[in-house]
Amino acid sequence: MRITLIHALKHSIVPIEASFARLWPDATLMNLVDDSLSADLARDGRLTVAMTDRFLALGRYATSTGADAILFTCSAFGPCIEAVARELAPMPVLKPNEAMIEQAASRGMRIGLLSSFPPTLASMPREFPAAMEIVPKLAEGAMAALDRGDRTEHDRLVAEASRDLRDCDLIALAQYSMAPAAALVAEASGRPVLTTPDSAVAKLKQLLSVRA
Repeated sequence: MRITLIHALKHSIVPIEASFARLWPDATLMNLVDDSLSADLARDGRLTVAMTDRFLALGRYATSTGADAILFTCSAFGPCIEAVARELAPMPVLKPNEAMIEQAASRGMRIGLLSSFPPTLASMPREFPAAMEIVPKLAEGAMAALDRGDRTEHDRLVAEASRDLRDCDLIALAQYSMAPAAALVAEASGRPVLTTPDSAVAKLKQLLSVRA
């Protein structure tokens, strides 16, 4: 199976490839990166029609290469990704966090949503079932640390921020780039931790095995 991975942050590539290597090593991966998407969203403060058009163009390109499925790894662009999924149906097109949200909904009602990218905390809580209580938390400075190549500081800041979520049933890490900090978050918070890459790979493998 050929899976196209579409990234708005270059930091997402290593964590999702690591999850595939552990959970579905036989999958063939293709990476598309447009890190200007995140920069433009941070600048504009909202999703635009032009940005949705850019996502549609990326989806069409992935289809033209023979992709069996598309996984977006950028968590702040839900409506744009939904537009791609509608256009390319019935091809599986996954938002980065939908599989993790499904898992979270089956395991708790009060979910700590930990993010390193502020726009995610504006868009992602609406994707959870209405009955769930979402407690958002920004790991301030973590993304900046990663941008300058300091993974250790990033992970420290993420783990430190998770201490404020110790009264939640579990903690969901919103960015793919945060997945390597999962063990530190679990230790600091004492709570179960879900990561978007592992959840997404498991769901894609299930979807495509059924289609096969």
